[in-house]
Amino acid sequence: MKNKKIKNIQLLPTAIILLFLSQSIFAQKIVRYDLYVHDTIVNFSGKPKHAIAVNGQIPMPTLTFTEGDTAEIYVHNMLNEETSLHWHGLFLPNNQDGVPYLTQMPIKPNTTHLYKFPIIQHGTHWYHSHTGLQEQIGMYGNFVMLKKSTDLTFRKGIDDLPSVPIVLSEWTDMKPENVHRLLHNATDWFAIQKGTTQSYAEAIQQGHFKTKVTNEWKRMNAMDVSDVYYNKFLINGKNESQLSQFKGGDKVRLRISNGGASTYFWLNYAGSKITVVANDGNDVEPVVVDRLLIAVSETYDIIVTIPANKTAYEFLVTSEDRTKSASLYLGNGIKQLVSPLPKLKYFEGMKMMNGMMKMNGDLDDMGMSMSYNQMDMNVVMYPEITGDAKKVSDKMGGMKMTEDDYNSNKLSEIVTLNYAMLKSPTKTTLPKDAPVKELKFELTGNMNRYVWSLDNKVVSETDKILIKKGENVRITIYNGSMMRHPIHLHGHDFRIINGQGEYAPLKNIIDIMPMETDVLEFNANVEGDWFFHCHILYHMMAGMGRVFTYQNQAANPLIPNLKLAQRKLFADDRMFHFMAENDFATNGNDGMAMLSNTRWSLGSEWRLGYHNSHGYETETHIGRYIGKMQWLMPFIGFDWRYRKLGHNVVEKNIFKQTNTKDNRTQFSLGLQYTLPMLLILQTEIYHDGNLRVQFMRDDISLSKRLRMRLMWNTDKEYMAGLRYIIKRNFGVTTHYDSDMGLGFGVGLNY
Repeated sequence: MKNKKIKNIQLLPTAIILLFLSQSIFAQKIVRYDLYVHDTIVNFSGKPKHAIAVNGQIPMPTLTFTEGDTAEIYVHNMLNEETSLHWHGLFLPNNQDGVPYLTQMPIKPNTTHLYKFPIIQHGTHWYHSHTGLQEQIGMYGNFVMLKKSTDLTFRKGIDDLPSVPIVLSEWTDMKPENVHRLLHNATDWFAIQKGTTQSYAEAIQQGHFKTKVTNEWKRMNAMDVSDVYYNKFLINGKNESQLSQFKGGDKVRLRISNGGASTYFWLNYAGSKITVVANDGNDVEPVVVDRLLIAVSETYDIIVTIPANKTAYEFLVTSEDRTKSASLYLGNGIKQLVSPLPKLKYFEGMKMMNGMMKMNGDLDDMGMSMSYNQMDMNVVMYPEITGDAKKVSDKMGGMKMTEDDYNSNKLSEIVTLNYAMLKSPTKTTLPKDAPVKELKFELTGNMNRYVWSLDNKVVSETDKILIKKGENVRITIYNGSMMRHPIHLHGHDFRIINGQGEYAPLKNIIDIMPMETDVLEFNANVEGDWFFHCHILYHMMAGMGRVFTYQNQAANPLIPNLKLAQRKLFADDRMFHFMAENDFATNGNDGMAMLSNTRWSLGSEWRLGYHNSHGYETETHIGRYIGKMQWLMPFIGFDWRYRKLGHNVVEKNIFKQTNTKDNRTQFSLGLQYTLPMLLILQTEIYHDGNLRVQFMRDDISLSKRLRMRLMWNTDKEYMAGLRYIIKRNFGVTTHYDSDMGLGFGVGLNY
């Protein structure tokens, strides 16, 4: 009897634990949201345009949870197309991650899909569509996970402040599919809209003719810091708004997500300095700065103070290219404005770029080391930092640069946030006894054809990267392109090795600037297929990414046909883009059409004279671009032409070969190569043994809207023309053609 009593006493603690566990399970709070996805019409710029709204609003509703909740999110797809939602920065089961054809099949039209997962973290995150380009037209919103007040990491004076969720975004009146197509077709229409063309006339006017010539000698296009022209920039869906509920003396926590598809934003505040307290949902030791640049898809929690007077202070959000801005006013009263950021000095940036680019297209890093945003290559273009820019750009004449030359905080009293300033309040070290997998990537690509890749390969050209559960994965990334890239890892946070040792900050996005080398590491602890990609939407769609997968993991039941899903996933960067143009002139009609993707090009040119002596001709080529810079394209061709020459007239080319312009139906093999000054050399041998060599150059930028084109070949044909751009698809032209003479007309392009 005594032994039985002792046994019951021993069992009592276990019973109590089980009782508490069962109560906590049944007391677990389920938070449900129903999201209805609809087509809608918006008017952000004075023109009604198509967009996608969720629950009737853009941005999508802010979803708020407390750590420990269970999320149940029902997505009702009322569109006539597929959709999906990705929970950016969240730790969750892989089949809830929301990447169509990778972690789930897309949500079909007129169906409902349930996302259900536990909330096991806190912080400011966001969510967005991962289907096509839907993110660009409205499918983005904030996702906030609050700490419990009993949490050991709860910070009084920070986590208990009134907070405002903010999502930044941009709007273009152009269909995003058309934006994507134009980027791949090397249009400069966006530069014309932004006023950043950097033509020869502008170069001469600003004393940078040599800079312009050197730029093209090294086969580079004009300098830019962003790809797309946007009609409006938005804060919570508005270009200008006010938080009048706050008054002088209040401190406010702004939970900021950059939901833009391709825009980095400068953040400035008129009332005081900015205190950064979290990044990518993770706490950091408070850092006081004057301003910061938030990368595409990053989140920052900042604290601002409203000075004690009857004034509304501007929180100014400016696009990185400084073309436009959006404003949020905190407080009530007379508006206190931020000084607008001055325009960028693009020719100074071009001069800097010339000094870094080798003739083979590689960057010369000049011995510079990892910087974590300290080495801002664009600082030479910031008038507020460099003044006349001579502090930096004059060193480009063959002298080795130092990191200090590009560190804005060392050139100016303006304190700009960089990653080296971020420090976690708690240790973030990885398991010490875990095996380490080392990976290295170079960010590659070129603006000429808008190809973006890792190690010169796009997603569809690579296998998944196998990792093992439990190992530490360390990734070294070098940016060998002239664009900055925000690289995002799904499903995991990573440490960035920024000099803070055991307190290195945790992030899920790392903004990697040109010539920068960064190191990040994470513990592989959640099985599944996880996307790793540039978060500039158009770079991701072009193929800049990889997929991490765990060895020997269980199959995902949401992907019933793996081969079909993979083919659909690869379709993004394999997509062909179409362009065409035609010149209707007084001396004839000539034009071209081209269908191309990351590697392949199918193009056809035609010329049609109005008289027999002018004749007609079509040339069709299909080729594959080779090399990192894609300057070389072998091709096969077909040439069909007719022209009625005079009686007994025989023309010969410069190789003394008989010209066959009278009747010519021939196949050819050839090579196309981009020479310095962006001249295209085309060498072609026909099946009758004739050889033709041709030099051509289109779109020489003479002024903001005036373009010149030139052509000469060994068949003794030549052409020179001018085009004045009036609208994106329309211009007036004149050209002289050796076969058809002088003509004037109008040019249409698509």
